[in-house]
Amino acid sequence: MSALEQAAGTFMELGPRLFGIAYRVVRCASEAEDVLQDVWVRWQHTDRSAVRNDAAYLSLVTTRLAINVARSARRRRETNAEPWFHEPVATGDDLTLAVERDEDLERALVLLVERLTPAERAVYVLREAFVHPYTRIAELLHLSPVNVRQVLSRARRRLATARRGPARTVEHRRLLAAFLAAARTGDVAALETFLVSDVRGADRLPRAA
Repeated sequence: MSALEQAAGTFMELGPRLFGIAYRVVRCASEAEDVLQDVWVRWQHTDRSAVRNDAAYLSLVTTRLAINVARSARRRRETNAEPWFHEPVATGDDLTLAVERDEDLERALVLLVERLTPAERAVYVLREAFVHPYTRIAELLHLSPVNVRQVLSRARRRLATARRGPARTVEHRRLLAAFLAAARTGDVAALETFLVSDVRGADRLPRAA
């Protein structure tokens, strides 16, 4: 077996552990995979004869690269006014702890409450975070799909340009609770009901085109 084949075998054996390390830092599966790709490249070019403990060495490299990626992502988000979701929200118990620990998610939801109307917020959350079809959102809010796209476009512009309004702590906490419950239980219908009720209560729903 060649040295490179041995290196690949070690890396594959430790892969799940390294992915877990990267994911806990970057909180994004695709970015964790990118980190592992970088680790593999470095591992290929490392003087492996000088490495006494492969697992410890690869874990350290993974941690350092993941921290660099996380810091870079945070800097990008700090210069971008629009809320950022790591990736479309999956549902189920495996995601619960990751979502609950995610400070970026909480900040994003605060921004939605501060800058968007209930209709804009409903469309933005259902489309951007849960990847609802435009037709489903239109059905929920009694709009046309074209109207839904217009509301989403307006929401994005407001998030990018509008001034921050006064913090509404109670409203933010209600949205966060509904969002987390949907991620935890998979009951997206409950989140839909919550968002639609906010729209109805505010009486700001635009007419269908």
